[in-house]
Amino acid sequence: MGFARACSVALVGVEGVVVEVQADLERGVAAFALVGLPDKSLSESRDRVRAAVVNSGAEWPQMKLTVGLSPASVPKGGSGFDLAVAAAVLGAAERVDPESIADLVLIGELGLDGRVRPVRGVLPAVLAAAGAGYRQVVVPEQTAGEAALVPGVSVLGVRSLRQLIAILTDAPVPDEPPLPAGSPDPMLAGLVVPGAGIGSGLATTPAEAPDLADVAGQHQARMALEVAAAGGHHLMLHGPPGAGKTMLAERLPGVLPPLTRRESLEVTAVHSVAGILPPGQPLVSSPPYCAPHHSATMPALVGGGNGLPRPGAVSLAHRGVLFLDETPEFTGKALDALRQPLESGHVVVARSGGVVRLPARFLMVLAANPCPCGRHSTGGVGCECSPAVVRRYQARLSGPLLDRVDLRVRVEPVCRADLLGRAGGGESTAEVAARVAGARERAATRFTGTPWRLNGEVPGHELRTRWSVEPGAMAGAERDLERGLLSARGLDRVLRVAWTLADLAGHDRPDPADVALALELRTGVSRGAPMRGKEARR
Repeated sequence: MGFARACSVALVGVEGVVVEVQADLERGVAAFALVGLPDKSLSESRDRVRAAVVNSGAEWPQMKLTVGLSPASVPKGGSGFDLAVAAAVLGAAERVDPESIADLVLIGELGLDGRVRPVRGVLPAVLAAAGAGYRQVVVPEQTAGEAALVPGVSVLGVRSLRQLIAILTDAPVPDEPPLPAGSPDPMLAGLVVPGAGIGSGLATTPAEAPDLADVAGQHQARMALEVAAAGGHHLMLHGPPGAGKTMLAERLPGVLPPLTRRESLEVTAVHSVAGILPPGQPLVSSPPYCAPHHSATMPALVGGGNGLPRPGAVSLAHRGVLFLDETPEFTGKALDALRQPLESGHVVVARSGGVVRLPARFLMVLAANPCPCGRHSTGGVGCECSPAVVRRYQARLSGPLLDRVDLRVRVEPVCRADLLGRAGGGESTAEVAARVAGARERAATRFTGTPWRLNGEVPGHELRTRWSVEPGAMAGAERDLERGLLSARGLDRVLRVAWTLADLAGHDRPDPADVALALELRTGVSRGAPMRGKEARR
């Protein structure tokens, strides 16, 4: 009889729970029982582990074997427990020293030939192990770079179970034959899930990002894009087809500053669990950009699936940009599901398999045509839609959702002078990004000692009571509130945008012109506010 234990990690969304894998050998008819709420793929590990142990040159114990996964109340799934189960069985059979694996966290799938295959979610799993106090982890060699992102943890990458047994028994480590040059690596197949990206989930590198200078005209929309990036404000672009709404949205990630180390770990953890983290890129350092098709369902946007929910578009766009092109074509149920994550920065999804809390702090950009034919209110071109059709089309966006959008800008058709370059080219992404970085730095300095870094994150009560504007600056916004043109939430969002405009202009606090421009960007009604930056000189 023998007993041994090792550790692994069960993922619940992007959060991990350390699981103790216990193996017990008793006299009796040879059998292999696996208990502790395993799913189908984990139950099949019995056959994978047995074949991997035998093909690695070790003897399989011909006794009654029970493997328990503790805590038994936590649902467990996936093939990432294979390596821990094999180590625990070998420890119980005294093929390896049980003490050497007692505090070792092992993550990886086993092939029938004993090779260790990579699995998704290694980064959040190692983060959970480090948070629980474990300092040694064993992962597949292909994901060792991802695991090494966690500080204070010693990472061992192995190619096969044979190598792990040799390391644990102080024997010479065998070399695994490399693949022929240029041949595909089948071991990487489990890291990427086809179709899981929901649009462009991963950010492009700065060298590949499109330049804002490519956009012709649209001076007010470009200014709104800069304000959205500087303060983390949600943006809506509405106008006829072909005016440049999609081009502007695609260039927004390039205006945003690179992710901080903490933000990079958060984004990488989500993408690793979702299966869209490409091999060879263990850390996402640029803001992600996610653009789901308008046929996307509510679970595709907020997260869902069979059993435990998987990250949706709002989580794939965490710390980046979520672009909803042709917004009125989305279902109302799917759009209204965005209201909670827009306020809280996370989404809580309950399904039959459990409740998952997923991060969802994103910058939302909506793009909409004025009517189904797209020519409503366009000078010189007749609209084929009746007034009733136009009203129904525009009513597809609910008032509560639009109330959470700080900036609403009309994108006009591009004139000939702008399109042919006769009016001069627009600013490049690098020029705008420099101003955005300066404004964010001023805001971060002001919010030192608080949990906020952007104006768009500060609660309205805190912004009104702790940081004051110039006397009389809010008079126009307060009048709109009294007339019912602004809600209380709308007033707070105007104040946030005014602080961002002040940061971009280098003001210590918002003046009446800042508030007037913030009102104009929200309501679309001109308040006589001057335009800012290079666009003001056009």
